[in-house]
Amino acid sequence: MTTRAVVRGVGHYLPERIVPNAWFEDKIDTSDEWIRSRSGIERRHFAADGETTSDLAANAALEALADAGIAAETVDALIVATSTADLTFPSAATMVQHRIGMTGGFAFDVQAVCAGFVFALAQANALIVSGQATRVMVIGAETFSRIIDFEDRATSVLFGDGAGALLLEAVEGAGTNADRGILATDLHSDGSHRDILYVDGGVSTQTTGHLRMQGKEVFRHAVEKLADTAHASLGKLGMTGDDVDWIVPHQANLRIIKSTAQKMGVEMDRVVVTVQDHGNTSAASIPLALTTGVRNGQIKEGDLVVTEAIGGGLAWGSVVLRW
Repeated sequence: MTTRAVVRGVGHYLPERIVPNAWFEDKIDTSDEWIRSRSGIERRHFAADGETTSDLAANAALEALADAGIAAETVDALIVATSTADLTFPSAATMVQHRIGMTGGFAFDVQAVCAGFVFALAQANALIVSGQATRVMVIGAETFSRIIDFEDRATSVLFGDGAGALLLEAVEGAGTNADRGILATDLHSDGSHRDILYVDGGVSTQTTGHLRMQGKEVFRHAVEKLADTAHASLGKLGMTGDDVDWIVPHQANLRIIKSTAQKMGVEMDRVVVTVQDHGNTSAASIPLALTTGVRNGQIKEGDLVVTEAIGGGLAWGSVVLRW
């Protein structure tokens, strides 16, 4: 028998404020058509004044608990993937732990920018497989609107706020690819590419800073590295793109999503796409897309799902799981 980390519940939260592409037209030299043609984005959500990343994360976690029918006090660990935590410390995760009524266990943040949720899933899987936890809540949550330079046409139109959550539970499987749960992970980073995607501020510089990106370089690395990591995680199982029911990619840019699917040999009708409605929500994008895929009846129990993401660092990786 093999211990697997199986998804028991999903949830998400999006701020009430919806920002269409047209909102940017009187602020910078852009248009709805320009944004759609280059990114596939049509709208995104922005957090309200006073609404924090931990607020979004807690709402998503509560929905995942309700979906699973499981009480918060029975959760052993809680991981929040975010680059936009409320405070320098304590972690957003400990705030969420308190907010949802999780009275025991432990909580911590993971920071791998847009790849954060994939990294957090891998950590949750390790905790469960090693026997350190039986139930783990994994949340991706961001308020990227707080670090956008609204005078920068190249980046300001791309990002949004939101949160998504998965509740994982230890289940004994047969040790085959037919098991439900996380089957394989693949993680990477390379700090030599720091300057193509970063925020030009932080605690040590006593500034908040804004997001800066070299779009063409990010695109080039993304397509190559996302396809490679997906092939690597599938390869650990002796599987290929033909075995995949759904790709649930980081929702950064529709052109990247399409190019990556093509390199994997997977048709777009097997790809969950939400970038048009959410924009790039960084670490929140995969759990938002997973929840949307489940709610829409696309992802069903027994489906083989591949998630993959790349973010600043550069950091990238993938997870293969059977729903």
